Amino acid sequence: MIILGTNSIKGGYDVANSLRFNSASDDNLSRTPSSASNRKTFTISAWVKRANLGTTQTIIDARIDSNDNCSIFFNDDDNIFIKFKVSPTSQNTSLTTNRKFRDVSAWLNIVLAVDMTQGTDTNRVKFYVNGVQETSFSSATYLAQNTDTTYNNTNEHQLGSRVADTSQDLDGYMAEFVMVDGTALAPTSFGEFDEDSGIWKPIDVSGLTFGTNGFYLEFKQ
Repeated sequence: MIILGTNSIKGGYDVANSLRFNSASDDNLSRTPSSASNRKTFTISAWVKRANLGTTQTIIDARIDSNDNCSIFFNDDDNIFIKFKVSPTSQNTSLTTNRKFRDVSAWLNIVLAVDMTQGTDTNRVKFYVNGVQETSFSSATYLAQNTDTTYNNTNEHQLGSRVADTSQDLDGYMAEFVMVDGTALAPTSFGEFDEDSGIWKPIDVSGLTFGTNGFYLEFKQ
C-alpha cells in the first residue's frame, strides 16, 4: 500500500492524502475490536477512486464466517453491493444498485447509514453516493428489526479485501475513511455540494463523535 500526497481531493476542505490499494499484492488494512459495541446503529463513510473495472472489489468486510458477515463491494458488473448475513436465520440484507460505477477518474463518497432499530425496513439501511441516496436496486432485502450485525463486533474488519481469503481485493484509492459507532448519520456529516459547481466535496470530519469502536483514517502515516 502506498500513501499518496497526490491524487488529493480538492474543495473547500482539501484532502491531502489517499491510500493506494494494489490488488496484485493483496493490500488491506485489518482491525479486530477488543470488545463489542453498537452492532445495530453505525455509519461508514469513505472516499473511493477505482483504478480497475469488471472485477469484484471489496471496500470493507466484517466477517466471522460465511454465515455471519457484512460487506460493501463493487461486483464484477461494476454495481455496488451491500450485504449483511446473520445466522442462524437465512434472512439477510442484500442491496445491489442498478447504477454502475465505471468512471476511474472520479472520486466517490460512499456513505452507509445503518439503524436496525427502525420499524420500517427501508429505513434500517440507507446508502448514499456523493450525497444522494440510492433507491434504485436490482435486488433489495432487509434484516429483521433490532438484528445485531458483525460490524463493531469482536471479529476481524478489513478494508480493501475480504476477510475470509484476502480475495476480491480493491484496486484503487481510499481517502477519509470514517466509522461512526452508535449513530446513523446523513451524508452531510461528510460532504457538501459546492454552491458554484454542484459537485459533492468533502468537509472536515475531525469534530465528529466516532464512538467506542469508531475511527477516522486520514492516511497521513
